[in-house]
Amino acid sequence: MNLEQLEYIVETAKTGSLTKAAQNCNVTLSAVSQAVSSLEAEFGFSLFTRSRLGAVPTAEGQRILRKAYAILEQFQELKAEAEGYSNLLGGSLRIATVPVPLTLSIDAIIRFKKDFPQIKLDITEKATLDIIEDIKQNHADIGLIFVDESIIQQHRGLHFGKLLESKFVVGVSRQSPLAMRPSITPEELRGYPLVLYKDDNLFKVMDVFQEQYGDMDVLFSTNQTRVIQKLVEENVAVTVGVDLSFTSFASVPSGNIVTLELEMPPGLAASSFGWVQPGTHHLSKPAAIFLDKLKHQIG
Repeated sequence: MNLEQLEYIVETAKTGSLTKAAQNCNVTLSAVSQAVSSLEAEFGFSLFTRSRLGAVPTAEGQRILRKAYAILEQFQELKAEAEGYSNLLGGSLRIATVPVPLTLSIDAIIRFKKDFPQIKLDITEKATLDIIEDIKQNHADIGLIFVDESIIQQHRGLHFGKLLESKFVVGVSRQSPLAMRPSITPEELRGYPLVLYKDDNLFKVMDVFQEQYGDMDVLFSTNQTRVIQKLVEENVAVTVGVDLSFTSFASVPSGNIVTLELEMPPGLAASSFGWVQPGTHHLSKPAAIFLDKLKHQIG
C-alpha cells in the first residue's frame, strides 16, 4: 500500500468511475485498475462494486476510504507545513517593540535567529501608538506591546493577543524610606518626584491620577531606561511602571532598586504584555514561528 494507491481509490470514490479517476490523476486506466486490485488483494475484500454504471464503494470499502481520506488530508497538511519551512530560506521578520518587553522576548529572538539564520531580523524600539501605526502601514510584521481593553477597542481592525498579566508598581531606591513598605497609594505618590518612562499607556494612568488626586510631581519622562535607573538608584526620584518592566533594570535583582505595589483605584488595571498583528490577514510564516517560540518561552 502506498499514497498513490490511496489517491487512486479516493478519486475513484469521488468520481464513481475508474476511467474518470485515471483522467483526473493523469495516469492510465490500467494503473488505477491495478491499484484497486492490488489493495483488494492485500486487504482480502472488495473495495468497489463495479458495473457498467461505474464503481460504488462496498460497505468495507467505505470504512477504508474514510481512513484513506484522513491520511491524504494529513499528508497534504504535512506537505504544506514543509513547504512553509522551505520558504524560510529567505525573507525577513520585522519586529516592532516597546523597549521593556524586549528583555522578555530576547530568548525567543535568539532561538529564532539560531534556527533560521538566513532570515533577516529587523527589530525596532518605539512607543505603543507608533508600533500600532507601523502594523497598520505594513511597516512591521508583529508588534510587542502592553495591551489593554482601551487599545483593543480603539483599533478593532487589528488583532491583539495577551501573553502575560502585569500590575503597576513603584520603583524606589534601597536608600528611600519607602523601601520598607509593601505598597503605596497614588495620593501618597504625590509627595515624591517622579521620572517616567515615555509610554502612552503610562501617561494615561498618570492623567487619571492627576484628575482624581491632584498634580503629580513629574520631573520629566524619557525612553532612556538607564537614566531612569540612575535617578532612582541615587534616590533623586521614584518611578512608576508595570512589574514586568523592571526586568530591564539590571540592578533590581541585586537590591539597589525596590518595587512597591501601587494601589490602583477601581477600574484601572495594568496592561498585559502581548502582541499586535494585522487583522486582515494571517501572520507571515516567520512571524508565526517567532510567536510560537515566544509563547513557549513565556508559557
